[in-house]
Amino acid sequence: MNIESLKFDEKGLIPAIVQDAFSKEVLTLAYMNIDSIKKSIETKETWFYSRSRKELWHKGATSGNTQTIHDIKFDCDQDALVILVETAGPACHNGTISCFNESFFDRNLETLQNNLKDFQILSELEQIIKKRETERPDGAYTTYLFEKGVDKILKKVGEEASEVIIAAKNRDKEELKWEAADLIYHLLVLLQEQKLPFSDVLKVLNKRKDGKIDPN
Repeated sequence: MNIESLKFDEKGLIPAIVQDAFSKEVLTLAYMNIDSIKKSIETKETWFYSRSRKELWHKGATSGNTQTIHDIKFDCDQDALVILVETAGPACHNGTISCFNESFFDRNLETLQNNLKDFQILSELEQIIKKRETERPDGAYTTYLFEKGVDKILKKVGEEASEVIIAAKNRDKEELKWEAADLIYHLLVLLQEQKLPFSDVLKVLNKRKDGKIDPN
């Protein structure tokens, strides 16, 4: 289907719902025109049209909170879009993961938001590790790991996995949570060294969840 076949309003705009590709949380609602859609497809990052400024804007251009596009879908009427993204930070200008934080219903939104923040830290940590590999700041432990190379990283992954086993065997939950965090961090460093996005790992887990692939 051609972009021009979409049904834009009288101002040449179409609503675009931005959704986290993994958690499925709705992040924001923005508007796009033909040019912003083309730039989004070309750059694989979200570009929108500002109705107030009457110009295109690139999400994260100033904040660094970019959104990498996994897919762009359109509805059956071809008059609305859903953009599935992997985020590099908060979607909302208020600093929250999602712009949709209020509800008409009496529910524990704080718990929900905290759960989303817990998930988001993995994406943020992956971005920090990627930046460390590129910039190599002096004195940073992550820099040290990348400079030592894959053998050192693999050794640390093995050591942390062993410490997780020991903590679990000892029934020491306090120690276990710290060792598990260390293991996850070093695993993310290894994935970055191998240039394997964490999102690819999540895709495998999603397939297993749907019963398409059983663990070996």
